[in-house]
Amino acid sequence: MRVKYDDLLLKFEKILISRGFSKEHASSAASVFAKNSLDGIYSHGVNRFPRVVEYLDRGEIDPNAVASCEIQLGAFERWNGLRGFGPLNAKLAMDRACELAKTYGIAIVALGNNNHWMRGGSYGWQAAEQGCIGICWSNTMPNMPAWGGKDRKIGNNPLVISIPKSDGKHVVIDCAVSQFSYGKIEEMKLKGQQLPVPGGYDTQGNLTTDPEEIEKTWRVLPMGYWKGSGISIALDVIATVLTNQNSVAKIGTFNDEVGLTQIMIAIDPMKGNTVEITDGIIEEILADIKSSVPVKEGGEVYYPGELELNTREENLKNGIPIIDEVWDKLNLLEN
Repeated sequence: MRVKYDDLLLKFEKILISRGFSKEHASSAASVFAKNSLDGIYSHGVNRFPRVVEYLDRGEIDPNAVASCEIQLGAFERWNGLRGFGPLNAKLAMDRACELAKTYGIAIVALGNNNHWMRGGSYGWQAAEQGCIGICWSNTMPNMPAWGGKDRKIGNNPLVISIPKSDGKHVVIDCAVSQFSYGKIEEMKLKGQQLPVPGGYDTQGNLTTDPEEIEKTWRVLPMGYWKGSGISIALDVIATVLTNQNSVAKIGTFNDEVGLTQIMIAIDPMKGNTVEITDGIIEEILADIKSSVPVKEGGEVYYPGELELNTREENLKNGIPIIDEVWDKLNLLEN
């Protein structure tokens, strides 16, 4: 089935208001999930929403808790998320990073003790819309083995990089440092589809494309094997040092994936270039990429973020596709 963006946004908003959110915060929070779904990131949009409501119902997220600044040192700030609503706190932190970048050229807001930010790419697009290069990441619970190990010790800590273009066709890469995010594995399972390439191990210790087999072991595969493992560890160390909050290992001692650590970096390219110079550089590089000879006849090579822009346009026109089972869950939460 397909649902119009405005209708899905309203449903999310009503559910959050019924869980204690103010109208303003419910609207902001609902827009994160609705926009993620609009861009085709269903694993961190409509498909993830019911799970977040479960956290609210269990009291693990306080709808009234809003991140506060603990340290201000010029272009660097340290914030405490107070285990409030993750996407709302992350949005506020990236807004502040962009504000500081307009003054200093570059800025960092280190947000600790926050909850899951959902789709990390949201904050990359957010920075780009404000004319800033964005670099941000979050740690997670231990959900992936370090390279060479079997037990889960590291996170698939998502990393986001965005570069703004004045026409809104920004370059945005959003990737977990596992081959596939847990949300993507869950989405493929719900659709009854195989992963396009191996994403983890089955119960026999073999690499597999079967999301159901990966769910049995939860031995997901780091992207680039040892490289993804190393990047995961480095991102966790930096985030924990800058926030003095929770590492992946510490988060693993909690009852659920809460109290996460996130870093928001914003850079204002206009401190060194005009808009025209920046756009020209980006367009020249992208034109070269787009001129690639595709592997498949009639195929096309896309730059990071291009597919999301295409999906956004299609979903605005035809409605957002939603799995019937997920829609049924939303209806139950609304009642």
